[in-house]
Amino acid sequence: MSKFFDPFLYLVTDRRLAGQRDIADVVRSAIKGGVTLVQLREKALGRAAFLAEACVLKQICQAGGVPLIINDDVVVAKKTGADGVHLGQSDAPVAEARDALGPEAIIGLSIETLEQARDAAALDVDYLAASPVFATPTKTELAEPLGLIGLRAIRKLTDKPLVAIGGINLDNARAVLEAGADGLATVSALVAAPDPCLAARRFCSLRLRSTDS
Repeated sequence: MSKFFDPFLYLVTDRRLAGQRDIADVVRSAIKGGVTLVQLREKALGRAAFLAEACVLKQICQAGGVPLIINDDVVVAKKTGADGVHLGQSDAPVAEARDALGPEAIIGLSIETLEQARDAAALDVDYLAASPVFATPTKTELAEPLGLIGLRAIRKLTDKPLVAIGGINLDNARAVLEAGADGLATVSALVAAPDPCLAARRFCSLRLRSTDS
């Protein structure tokens, strides 16, 4: 296990959903509301623009005491001093990312099947992201949704922190937590929210209820 981190409310960026707002302002607002982890994921940006965005978000996240994770790009993560990297099944090997970023980096891995969850047991990763739990318009290339049944099955296969992503919103988040997720990763429910701070606070209130129940 690497450094401590809290995966409970995990913001994944998508500037296309931010409307006229700067993504940095959205992230700043969401952190104020209680976001605990931020991933920079901007597939439409070129390397230079992505690197520049990472530098901006690193400062915001550092000021807010929230780790910044870079999607896919180990080189950008290292150049910007980000706290870690999130890898897909077709991205750089986990061992290569760990060698490049060191033992204290937070490394996450997307899994879409039970077989991938089993294979991840032997990998030096800090969390797994079960994807997609529900259908989502932000990542239409993904596999069939796992649903709550699939999420429960993955929970039984790993003791690593498990983040749920894909179609997560305030209506289904509690059920996702009850199915075994340690964290809620969301794109549109925070980035497209009229008030990301308020949206984040509403998600965080679910944590209090689950603790009290």
